[in-house]
Amino acid sequence: MSDTIYVKSPREIELMRQAGRITAGARSIARQAIRDGVTTKQIDKYVHDYIVKCGAKPTFLGYGGFPGSACVSVNEEVIHGIPGKRVIRNGDIVSIDVGAMIHGFTGDCAGTYPCGEISEEAKKLIKVTRQSFFEGIKFAKEGYRVSDIGAAIQEYVENHGFAVVRDYVGHGVGRELHEAPEIPNYKFDRKADHRGNPRLVKGMTIAVEPMVIASRNWEIEVLDNDWTVVSADGALACHYENSIAITDGEPEILTMADDI
Repeated sequence: MSDTIYVKSPREIELMRQAGRITAGARSIARQAIRDGVTTKQIDKYVHDYIVKCGAKPTFLGYGGFPGSACVSVNEEVIHGIPGKRVIRNGDIVSIDVGAMIHGFTGDCAGTYPCGEISEEAKKLIKVTRQSFFEGIKFAKEGYRVSDIGAAIQEYVENHGFAVVRDYVGHGVGRELHEAPEIPNYKFDRKADHRGNPRLVKGMTIAVEPMVIASRNWEIEVLDNDWTVVSADGALACHYENSIAITDGEPEILTMADDI
């Protein structure tokens, strides 16, 4: 990923909106497909077919060798679940991460959703993770720094007894799925951190994506497939993400349509 931050023109932001609407629609299709007995591969096919029907390209398919159009992560899986034969059952929580590219620009969004009746802890985890995104983007405005977003997310999550993942972060998004700058979900020292801490300016487009574990332990492990990330202690994990544009006022969420 280049260190260059690409500020988009109004025309490019409009193209980002188009990509964002399709991406959000794909997340919605996947959410509606979650039910007892469905496989993660079936959900992936729903996502793929919807994106292609919209005239777009599944951004994730083949990205770095990833074999699916969606990341479908279940329970303790944080991110990058590979679609396959796994059967989703009542009581599971399912994280869906999708991207769609059209006219040279991509959207990126994710959400975690219940299958049937889930535990109270799982309900709280989903609610806290989603709200932490909105706490973070209160600072997604001109003049604030990247670290202000992460600090707000971390404070909210930890005040509710959970932990934010440190090894994976949000990012810029646009012509590429991953652009500068990186957007950590925690407070960090600008001088001690390699990624810098740029100020936000109008025209920047970023993906803010809290990844939260239902324990005080934020450590993760990567499975032998070299993709799927799980909580180190086996605790439930949750993921929520939207692509947003920095404006001269409130941030514009580009992938919000059809979310719950």
